[in-house]
Amino acid sequence: MSAHPGAADTPGLDTGRLRTGLAAEAHRIVYDQYLPAESGPGHDGLGEELRLISEVDRAHLVMLGERGIVAAPRAAALLTAIDALRRTDFGAVRGRPMPRGVYLAYESHLVEQLGEETGGVLHTGRSRNDLNATTARLRGRGHYRALLEAVEELAEVILERAEEYRAVTMPAYTHGQPAVPITYGHYLAGLGHAVVRALSGLLAAGEELDVNPLGAGAVGGTSVAIDTHRTSALLGFTGPAANSVDAVASRDFGLRLLSAAAVLGVALARAARDFSSWTSEEVALLRLGDDLVGSSSMMPQKRNPFLLEHIQGRATVGLGAFTAAASAMATAPYSNAIAVSNEALRHVWPGLRGTADAVTLLRLVVAGAVPDAERMTARAVDGFTSATYLAEQLVASGVPFRSAHHLVGRTVLGALDSDASLAKAAADVPEIAQVAPAGAGEEWLHPSAVAQACAYGGGPGTDSRTELRAELTALRAESAARRERWTAAAGALDAAVSGLTGSGPADAQAAHD
Repeated sequence: MSAHPGAADTPGLDTGRLRTGLAAEAHRIVYDQYLPAESGPGHDGLGEELRLISEVDRAHLVMLGERGIVAAPRAAALLTAIDALRRTDFGAVRGRPMPRGVYLAYESHLVEQLGEETGGVLHTGRSRNDLNATTARLRGRGHYRALLEAVEELAEVILERAEEYRAVTMPAYTHGQPAVPITYGHYLAGLGHAVVRALSGLLAAGEELDVNPLGAGAVGGTSVAIDTHRTSALLGFTGPAANSVDAVASRDFGLRLLSAAAVLGVALARAARDFSSWTSEEVALLRLGDDLVGSSSMMPQKRNPFLLEHIQGRATVGLGAFTAAASAMATAPYSNAIAVSNEALRHVWPGLRGTADAVTLLRLVVAGAVPDAERMTARAVDGFTSATYLAEQLVASGVPFRSAHHLVGRTVLGALDSDASLAKAAADVPEIAQVAPAGAGEEWLHPSAVAQACAYGGGPGTDSRTELRAELTALRAESAARRERWTAAAGALDAAVSGLTGSGPADAQAAHD
């Protein structure tokens, strides 16, 4: 009988060597990509585009009605028709011919339904150019939010494991060789600094998402007395763009987000390389659970940490997307340009999604990786990682560093020849034996003691986790405030629509959902 209930009854779950399936989040990223794309509301590009356009329309019409630019009854009729379309997932628009694009097909439906006098006022004081620039930012919020949340969760897991494994001694490696003693927790804290810096970079890169281009018109603004501060508030922006040319010409936010994602991706890929080495059978410093490894279809004994390869592959998606997007933009004039607004931006969303996937996979690996503390310490001992500390103790006694370096090097060679520990070999060298603490035995050169003694220059004898936690907390608060502003704006827009149309808040919310 299987030790894991149900395992034997699920084809492919129990391989004999592995008794559980892949973690659900990892399965979604690695295998669900081969499933047919979902269809229906919320899962198609046309529906998303229409929903974003109509969200901008709602804010624009509220502003036009409040300003008296469009009579309140006309604005209310348009808002009612738009919300009805949203509740039916734009079914009446989907079947229409679209010879001049999605927006004009959508507007034509409203004109046919309400008449030219009402439906024809929707585009007052704006162009498709500033409309597209606005919907691009709204679309970016979803991908951006998912990436921010994934990075925040990764940082939290890294900090938790850094605390848990703060006393597990291991070698730091340079050029693939044991170098000096640190702790696994110290390594994770170092990785945490890179991840938290990346989170800071992403938050800075996302500031341009909060600039509202609506009102810039085709490229030269408008003579209609619109209130761009009002539409900014209703759509969750911090304020309007200052220059109409820049508003419609620039999609720099996509490049900045991809640049920040690429920097993060480099750190993710480098961490995955370390974990790939440390989980190998030959090194075996870390072990991953069955739900984080794969099997072989042919070789029964295999436990493949293949998620690490997926991390390395997806971590660089942002870099590739940046190159493609920047290349598409580079030859366009600084005005409204299809190469920028369409061709460049189509690379941005997959780049952000791929980076978020890599972040999620690394979080699962960091959370599930269990260090072999005994083996880690043994590698630090066998690798003579205390040698640098020993040379520094000689320096403290007055020996020039280069002389101490050579003396300790010869001592390590003698230890290798005699199959002795570094402390034992050092005891046989008079110049070194005199710097050993009285009665210390061999413990004074044990890697664990040496790691704690390295309390300068950010070494493992220091603790940067408190500082890192404070920085992460501040960044998470900034991120949460941005998301809360977007959510609050959506509620304010629903309320404003209800005020104009006389519909209840529930009706407006249903249209928003």
